[in-house]
Amino acid sequence: MPQSSRSTHPLTRLVRYARSSRWRIRGAITCSILNKIFDLAPPLLIGAAVDIVVNGEGSGIASLGITDRGDQLWALAAVTFVIWGLESVFEYWQSILWRNLAQSIQHDLRLDTYGHVQGLDLSFFEDRSTGTLLTTLNDDVNQLERFLDFGASQLIRVATTVVVIGAIFFWIAPAIAPFSFLPIPFILWGSFSVQKRLAPRYASVREQAGELGGLLSNNLSGIATIQSYTAESHENARLRIASDQYRAANQSAIRLSSAFSPLIRMVIVLGFICTLVMGGEAVFAGTLPVGSYAVMVFLTQRLLWPLTDLGSVVDLYNRAMASTARVLDLLDTPVAVVGGERALERETVRGEIAFREVVFRYSTGGDVLDDFSLEVPEGGTVAIVGATGAGKSSIVKLILRFYSAQSGQVLLDGVPVEKFLLADLRRAIGFVSQDVYLFSGTVWENIVYGTFDATALEVEAAARAAEAHEFIDRLPDGYQTLIGERGIKLSGGQRQRLAIARAVLKDPPVLILDEATSAVDNETEAAIQRSLARICVGRTTIIIAHRLSTIRHADAIHVLDRGRVVESGTHDALLSLDGMYAKLWRVQTGAQFAGK
Repeated sequence: MPQSSRSTHPLTRLVRYARSSRWRIRGAITCSILNKIFDLAPPLLIGAAVDIVVNGEGSGIASLGITDRGDQLWALAAVTFVIWGLESVFEYWQSILWRNLAQSIQHDLRLDTYGHVQGLDLSFFEDRSTGTLLTTLNDDVNQLERFLDFGASQLIRVATTVVVIGAIFFWIAPAIAPFSFLPIPFILWGSFSVQKRLAPRYASVREQAGELGGLLSNNLSGIATIQSYTAESHENARLRIASDQYRAANQSAIRLSSAFSPLIRMVIVLGFICTLVMGGEAVFAGTLPVGSYAVMVFLTQRLLWPLTDLGSVVDLYNRAMASTARVLDLLDTPVAVVGGERALERETVRGEIAFREVVFRYSTGGDVLDDFSLEVPEGGTVAIVGATGAGKSSIVKLILRFYSAQSGQVLLDGVPVEKFLLADLRRAIGFVSQDVYLFSGTVWENIVYGTFDATALEVEAAARAAEAHEFIDRLPDGYQTLIGERGIKLSGGQRQRLAIARAVLKDPPVLILDEATSAVDNETEAAIQRSLARICVGRTTIIIAHRLSTIRHADAIHVLDRGRVVESGTHDALLSLDGMYAKLWRVQTGAQFAGK
């Protein structure tokens, strides 16, 4: 993220983001201002009523040609009705406009941020907890909505009050007006001072909220592990610590924000006393009309007492700005893996894949792939094996462009993969990960995910190819059975077969299976092997496996060690070498090397 964006005030960044809503913002501001102007009229009407009663034919309304006192009161009543009606109309519209604006900005910001997050590379997610991201996308966005619902309009109304009443005061009593406004500089100074001190405290609150959300999310996802290890007390203790830290961060902000209103109230009373006493003395001296004095007394209260709510508005504002900064920081996070501009029609993909002198490392350091080269022929079935950490899964991530290599090239049909449109590239590749992810929903919804327009016959054919139809048919509602979050109601093997069916239904020219049979029993593995013999026909297939029985019939097997290919050949050829592959085979089968 650019440093200039981080250093810019969150409100400035928010205004820039919401520029497409500028006309709605202006309309909401206008309605708030007009509503407050008409809201301030009643004290003037009271002053006019006092003027009529005291001065009669010498009142201000009489100068308009209405001399009868009764007619003056009826005219004042009519004006009062119109003003209160307009105040109600603009109160309605300012409420509608601000609340709809809050909903629109909240909606757009959440969608834009989520859409941006989906395009970030995997390293971003590896460095952040899911709970922290959920807190930002949900709770922080909601904090902004709360401010726009109430706080923004309130700030505008307070500013309008100061300007309008100030103009009236300096018009009717210029000598007294400065004393009535004496508390305002202190109030503003206190507001900005408190805001400056609150900002880092609320940033800490949002950070602790993210940590707490992350802990809760992780624990709920791992509830089976927690219960199986009877670690409930341990997790309760961890949650208590995280919740205490969140509470302490909030209490630090609460102590400061709660002190604002009582202190401001004592400053405000000084301005009211000045108006009360000095205005009364002016009336006694005959330099200020009684009606004008009544207006000043009422307006002083309307001017100063609403400022006591400034503390809660400032508190809401600071919470919203802390949350806004977190959301916009996430939205401004640069995308590390950017797609090219070359279209890739799936029907034209031959499926030839090549790695040319690729060097790749994760941010944690250390080369995973070192001067790595590999050729996968069009339509061939190639297996990659090796010890944990040899770099097998990293090869998949580079093909799919989850990461970019530091040097070298990854080619598809002779073209560097970074030149293709990212969506086109990934549509051409079917991927079954060893960490199978299923969505909360039905079996059907999980199989058709990514191929949403598939027919019932196509779905069933894919399930049969993945040896999944039989167990699906035994489920209570068949393909419409709900499988729970992450497929918790299914066994590991069942989840893996659904993932294979999903990839088969996609019918990609390139199929990648990363430990696709790691969670199945021997009988299911044998069934999947039979189906893979059919699935792999006519497409390029890359199989990554620890269980060597899975890949013994591959066209070519490449053995990785420390990011380099150290052996290549067919199953029988590699056994005859009596090298690393042969040793792995003997360990897994217990067989003596004899070409078995």
